[in-house]
Amino acid sequence: MSRVLVARLDGVGDVLLAGPAIRAVAHGRHPDGGAPNDVILLCGPQGEPAASLLPGVSEVYSWSCPWIVKPAPRVAGPHLEALTSFVRDSRVTEAVILTSFHQSPLPLALLLRLAGVGRITGASVDYAGTLMDVRLRPGEDFPEDQPEAERALGIAQAAGFTLPRGDSGKLRVQDYPDVRDLVGEEPYVVVHPGASASARAWPPLHHAAAVELLEGAGHRVVVTGGPGETGLTATVAGPSALDLGGRTDLRALAGVLAGAEALVTGNTGPAHLAAALGTPVACLFSPVVPAIRWAPYGAPLEILGDQNAPCKLSRATECPVPGHPCLSTVAPEQLVDAVERLIGGVSSLSTRRKVRHP
Repeated sequence: MSRVLVARLDGVGDVLLAGPAIRAVAHGRHPDGGAPNDVILLCGPQGEPAASLLPGVSEVYSWSCPWIVKPAPRVAGPHLEALTSFVRDSRVTEAVILTSFHQSPLPLALLLRLAGVGRITGASVDYAGTLMDVRLRPGEDFPEDQPEAERALGIAQAAGFTLPRGDSGKLRVQDYPDVRDLVGEEPYVVVHPGASASARAWPPLHHAAAVELLEGAGHRVVVTGGPGETGLTATVAGPSALDLGGRTDLRALAGVLAGAEALVTGNTGPAHLAAALGTPVACLFSPVVPAIRWAPYGAPLEILGDQNAPCKLSRATECPVPGHPCLSTVAPEQLVDAVERLIGGVSSLSTRRKVRHP
């Protein structure tokens, strides 16, 4: 059994989207079987909660990467040595570095070389020299406009790893709890109003109005959020929705989403978590990043928001356009209609409605 390191140093959503690639690496190089690999997932502290939910991961090592994490840690010998010592002591023989289009794998490849890793695969627009053994050229060896999960799987496949027969390549998670004691037995829709970047958030009062409309249409609503979002979830839940703000970690949230009829959220980690569970997603998607790459992957989906708004492809974390028009012009009634289509099975994986506004 080989010890293979897979690196994805970003947040929860990024780690979840790496799932199919990780399963390919864990399975090995032969579709019909053979010796599986022991996969060490190198992730950042923000992505660590998702790492333990992924099938195929044998060990998780969290490291604050100075060229990924914000705020970035200082580049210092002891910090770099912590990583290289771990890799060296773990007897890693090979590494697959997963990155997005705006990231370079080369700094990490250098550290892994110094730690003694013999074979390294990644995607880089820059000349890699002897830092990588298998180098994919984005835009030449594969198209940039493809789902992020497929990009990651393509990098793993370039290293020679294949998914086992019967694995569809969709997102998957495991080992989440039964939370019926928390949410009850009756069907429900989850609304997750928070986002790590304000540019990706629908206004709170829009969420609150949508919750009222969903309840008026006969749906039970559960509102979720992190420990720092309890004020937001209380506003959105109002007097009658179940407010779970601050009451679920990521593993428990997976349990909540697994039992939901649908999820309402923005371009957030929970959107990808729902997709990994097969739960339909009504996604209020700000076009600061392209939906073709970052929309929830492989689950029934409705995309709402003006995908041609002036903020398009800006990668902004705070909205650069007064009034946040890409999302604020989506009416709560439109969101409820999208949820009804998802629950009714009208939406499909190939039906991604874009709600555009003048």
